[in-house]
Amino acid sequence: MKLLILGTVPDELLNLKVDLIKTILKKNYKVIASSSSINPNTKIGIENSNFTYDAIYLKRQGYSLIGNIRTLASLFNLYRKHKPDYILASGIKLVIWGGIAAKVRRTFFCAHITGLGYAFQGKSISRKFLTTFVSFLYKVALKNAKAVIFENKDNRDLFVNKGIICKSKSFVINGSGVNLKKYSFTKIPETPINFLVIARLLSEKGIREYAAAAKIVKEKFPDIKFNLVGSQDESLDAIPLEEVLSWSDYINYHGYIFNIEEVIKSCHVFVLPSYHEGLPRCTLEAMSTGRPILTTNAVGCRETVSEGYNGFMVPVGSSKKLASKMIWFIENQEKIKIMGQNSRILAEKKFDIHEVNKEILNIIGI
Repeated sequence: MKLLILGTVPDELLNLKVDLIKTILKKNYKVIASSSSINPNTKIGIENSNFTYDAIYLKRQGYSLIGNIRTLASLFNLYRKHKPDYILASGIKLVIWGGIAAKVRRTFFCAHITGLGYAFQGKSISRKFLTTFVSFLYKVALKNAKAVIFENKDNRDLFVNKGIICKSKSFVINGSGVNLKKYSFTKIPETPINFLVIARLLSEKGIREYAAAAKIVKEKFPDIKFNLVGSQDESLDAIPLEEVLSWSDYINYHGYIFNIEEVIKSCHVFVLPSYHEGLPRCTLEAMSTGRPILTTNAVGCRETVSEGYNGFMVPVGSSKKLASKMIWFIENQEKIKIMGQNSRILAEKKFDIHEVNKEILNIIGI
């Protein structure tokens, strides 16, 4: 039996799904992973593994008709070549085009909706049109899907209420889970407080609010550090690199870092001021490492915080409220250790990747 796993970004696919792949291989299934082309170093690592990687044509942020047709054609060729018995897809493009291709070929298809993305946010006329169009594509792609997995109840309810899917084939899991051993609990550093955001350079990740809050806090506490890790993006919502670099007086930008364990260990408080999420993996990794969480009361973010227990939530878009909570941590440093310990307790209780993977495989029927 063969299972094909589709993901939008190669390194993220392999990093996030490696534990799931190992579990499936133990069941004597063959596994094929597919996304766009991978870099040579990653390719060497895959050659020494027990699964196959087969690249397809995929532009993550491409909106051209020709580009999307090429992706669909590439998926048809992939399905024809490997003849998978099961397909698990995540990411908007691969759920849509992967689902349509699976529908035509009558192949078992399961979608993992990790978040709604740009298309379902905003109230402008252009955004509403995009939402309607993407909803239609989802409805076509998921009509014959065996299961649709969500990472929070709000996203599931939106799909059901819009008539994209029926509730009977929808499932809600605790995100993608986190490897509790890889992201082991570590003590809070004995250094000046270091706040950390890990996110792509997108406006709706709340990065501008983070920068504005950092500027406010720096005026009162100049020794406090504010770090930002994340790749540039080609989305319509992208923040230009020049703008990010203009914040250098109060934000330390480090670009994209693949192995972020040491970055998380060096921070005191993990921050994600996002407008919306599925259930952010980086936040779960910070929780597992034993760091308090400062995030927004937004879909997908609120699931990671028990208010006052392992962190705080602030309103979406409020840099002043964000700065206020940062100052609270600075003035109540003894609470950082306690809240970090509580984050680890929540991670162990709700987000163990092995338990999450069991749920996924039960849903698929493997």
